[in-house]
Amino acid sequence: MTNNNEPLLRLDHIGKEYYGNRVLSDISFEVNSGEIIGLVGENGAGKSTLLNILFGMPVINSTGGYEGGIFIDGKSVHFTSPNQALAAGIGMVHQEFSLVPGFTATENILLNREVLNGSLMSYVFSERVSTLDREAMQRRASTAINTLGVNISPDMIVSEMPVGYKQFIEIAREIDRKNTRLLFLDEPTAVLTETEAEILLTALKKLARSGIAIVFISHRLSEIKELCNRVLVLRDGKLITDAKTEELSIRQIASLMVGRENSRKNDEEPVDTSSEEPVVTEDLNETLNLDPKANKKKKKIKPALKVEHLWVDMPGETVRDATFEVMKGEIFGIGGLAGHGKLGIPNGIMGLYPAGGKVRLFGKRLTLNRPRVALNRKMAFVSEDRRGVGLLLDEPLDWNITFTAMQTQGRFLLGIPYIFQMRNEHAMAKEAKKFIDALSIKCTSSKQKAGELSGGNQQKVCLAKAFVLQPNILLICEPTRGIDIGAKTLVLDTLKQYNKENGTTIIITSSELEELRSVCNRVAIVDEGKIAGVLPASSPAEEFGMLMMGQKHINNEEGERTA
Repeated sequence: MTNNNEPLLRLDHIGKEYYGNRVLSDISFEVNSGEIIGLVGENGAGKSTLLNILFGMPVINSTGGYEGGIFIDGKSVHFTSPNQALAAGIGMVHQEFSLVPGFTATENILLNREVLNGSLMSYVFSERVSTLDREAMQRRASTAINTLGVNISPDMIVSEMPVGYKQFIEIAREIDRKNTRLLFLDEPTAVLTETEAEILLTALKKLARSGIAIVFISHRLSEIKELCNRVLVLRDGKLITDAKTEELSIRQIASLMVGRENSRKNDEEPVDTSSEEPVVTEDLNETLNLDPKANKKKKKIKPALKVEHLWVDMPGETVRDATFEVMKGEIFGIGGLAGHGKLGIPNGIMGLYPAGGKVRLFGKRLTLNRPRVALNRKMAFVSEDRRGVGLLLDEPLDWNITFTAMQTQGRFLLGIPYIFQMRNEHAMAKEAKKFIDALSIKCTSSKQKAGELSGGNQQKVCLAKAFVLQPNILLICEPTRGIDIGAKTLVLDTLKQYNKENGTTIIITSSELEELRSVCNRVAIVDEGKIAGVLPASSPAEEFGMLMMGQKHINNEEGERTA
């Protein structure tokens, strides 16, 4: 029975070490029923470790457990498995999806909680001979989906869904659990469009009113301000601040997270750094081989990439007929709502999904459906799926950073080509160390496995791998997904500097329209698998919004030709 005088969740002096490395120190806070808590901090601040402790993840017990105590309704608990946490009413939606691709939305939402048809056979023998009550399962799944305010068919196969839909299904699965009282959400809006994120925030407020407590982790501080009652700031494994959200501005929260003042002066205005000089360290200039004297002479702008009538069969991101040009030396953005094909364009060009149409690279036809050909033509790609496509999770960082260059360019190898070659471990470690320092990748060494890093640091490794290739054209999908505010600035400034000094053509696909507008020269909006329009990044936000809503198709000469 619930003790009304006790908070739903209380943490007392929680601490954790990994092999002598202190990652959490003296964490104490409370969460009450119906309360929404914002948990923020830079990548590596300790958020994931704290969630692993609260959810009983095996990695905690297998590495010596943790210090301190956890109390639910005033009673001490010590979860050694996620099943124990689920039984206690704690739900968790991790940053990386844990869905079964070949199952429907209904089957994923009710996985291991299926509704069965009772029969004499099942009564005599066991539930194993029972059949599924699919109508009842579909009704339950539809109820959970509708609670979130989205229109997703319960019969839709997960592998055919855009990433935004998958996130909603993850959350619907936790909502369907009848005993859920406390819900942890780790970057739930990172893969959502702005419209989808608004829908989710509205749904979470509704859940909180029903009495469910929510701990909301996000790097989007505007969402923290809008949604949360209180904000907890972690920095270097310590709880720096526990305050009412209304008492802190976005700028103050950002400063507390990074331990330094944020240069942004107005919390309400979007950051526009398109005309600013990026801040890049001396080490970063050296690592990227930047020549300060390069590109001083103005040259006639030529198309670097010309795409004509491109179609791509990417499940959930189908491209039907995309035509556009990207000028040499340009930073070109591709935006749009989830499921309309924006991610399909770069994935199709790089040959990861079946594609057709014409693509010309510096005037010469690019053979589609052959990733090796694209890499040989000095193209590099950073996938939106860093764990599934971008990284070798069980391999060390030096191997991840240099592997593609080794395979396609023959670098970091010793011996005689085509006869006998072996890896140059020293060169690999040296190259990895340069990028670890330049991109501030938080790790123990270049020999740490990529799968052990936080999501934001994994993303930096993906960028490092692309930079090592020294590409002429760099395609990046969701470059700042799951990255904290400090790392986001570093990544975007790095891309701008790399483009400015090396003349590299960069194509960025992102769900963050303001991010595209802050760094790109022009932005194309994809609607229903087609390019709805291409506008200068300086165009009013409402014009981009109209294109996303399919209300206006623009064929603007300035938008299409201005670099």
